[in-house]
Amino acid sequence: MTQRVDLANVMDRLAIDDVVTGYAVAVDDSDWAAYRALFTPDGRADYRGSGGVEGPASEVADWLAETMRLFPVRQHLIVNRRVRLHDLGGGPGDDATVRADYVNPMRFASGEDFVCGGRYTFTLRRSDDGWLLRSVVVEEKWRRT
Repeated sequence: MTQRVDLANVMDRLAIDDVVTGYAVAVDDSDWAAYRALFTPDGRADYRGSGGVEGPASEVADWLAETMRLFPVRQHLIVNRRVRLHDLGGGPGDDATVRADYVNPMRFASGEDFVCGGRYTFTLRRSDDGWLLRSVVVEEKWRRT
């Protein structure tokens, strides 16, 4: 690889990392406009792996807004991010996949704690506005109350 391709790769990875972090912050802060803005117009989210719904990101945002009211305190920790940039014959392409583990401590309004963990699969596409989510899939592996 040339230095130019290496630099483009690093810049893409940093931008993709910002999107994944923005996703966690939007959910934790109940910023549903920011959540929606992270997705492509045809973006989808699939929370069935944690007992939720699947559908267009804008509709899933409405479901999250209602569901997350149960947990006034929440904090996503998204770790072990494995970014795969799809290659276009030696150079970075416009698609990427991120697999990342999560731990999500939350607190019910009653004060009881709820913690779950699992894995996200994010697919992203480069747009004129930067990297955006095409899909988010949640695979919950454990939970504790």
